[in-house]
Amino acid sequence: MNKLFVIIRNAAFAVILLAGAEAHAQTVMVGGEAMFPKKNIVENAVNSKDHTTLVAAVKAAGLVETLMSAGPFTVFAPVNDAFENLPAGTVETLLKPENKGQLTAVLTYHVISGKYDFDALAKAITTGKGKAKLKTVQGAELTFMMNGKHNIQVADAKGTIANISTYDVYQSNGVIQVIDKVLLP
Repeated sequence: MNKLFVIIRNAAFAVILLAGAEAHAQTVMVGGEAMFPKKNIVENAVNSKDHTTLVAAVKAAGLVETLMSAGPFTVFAPVNDAFENLPAGTVETLLKPENKGQLTAVLTYHVISGKYDFDALAKAITTGKGKAKLKTVQGAELTFMMNGKHNIQVADAKGTIANISTYDVYQSNGVIQVIDKVLLP
């Protein structure tokens, strides 16, 4: 009887460990903070130390409510360094109230309706024979291409190419793909 108890206890313990590992695997670290799949895009992004400029821009553009809605959305989220690498004064100019329309256009150019994780993007690239063009919420297109087996690049209308540095940060209303450049329509 004791052997049966030990086997059942060990099996139960293994199931608990596997369930915990699976839940943990879904939580991705971005900007030093955990991004929880049950939270929405905004609720997670505000915690990322790598996305403080993006969050400030989203607030200035009045897009918080939109990115908290049901979606689903795929957000290509530039890190702070990406904004810092824009020409001097660009971010400050975009954040001025009189430039809200331009700021909104730049930010919505980083958003695609639907949930495009790595697999969905890779499939679209394969279907497109090496390139996929996807329409952004702003209305223009972004071009996606593979750069190796597990590296997708994103090109904007001006030819800037961004790399996705962190993939598939799942949210309750979509997915975030972290990128290293700001894309411009």
